[in-house]
Amino acid sequence: MKRYVGDRTIDGVKVTVDGAPLDPGVEVTEFTKNGFEWSYEGPEPRQLALALLLDHLGDKDKAKASVEPFMAAVVANFGNEWEMTSADIDSALAALSGKAVA
Repeated sequence: MKRYVGDRTIDGVKVTVDGAPLDPGVEVTEFTKNGFEWSYEGPEPRQLALALLLDHLGDKDKAKASVEPFMAAVVANFGNEWEMTSADIDSALAALSGKAVA
């Protein structure tokens, strides 16, 4: 199971997956040139949502389809430091798809 960690440091924000830097996914879609951010809705949190979903799902079309709801429901609500596992992302996506169906 993968472990995703985000932290705000004196040097800026740092996001890792299993200890390695998370690929921003700009080859799929570039929402911003400013890197990752979280705790609000906007282009930088959108880029983080895309990167998390791309890494987790391994499918660019599925990741792009879930970026907006995942960013709004999950990434926009992260605190200064956060941690998610693959299971957490699966749970969030299941909850979001359940909301869309209902």
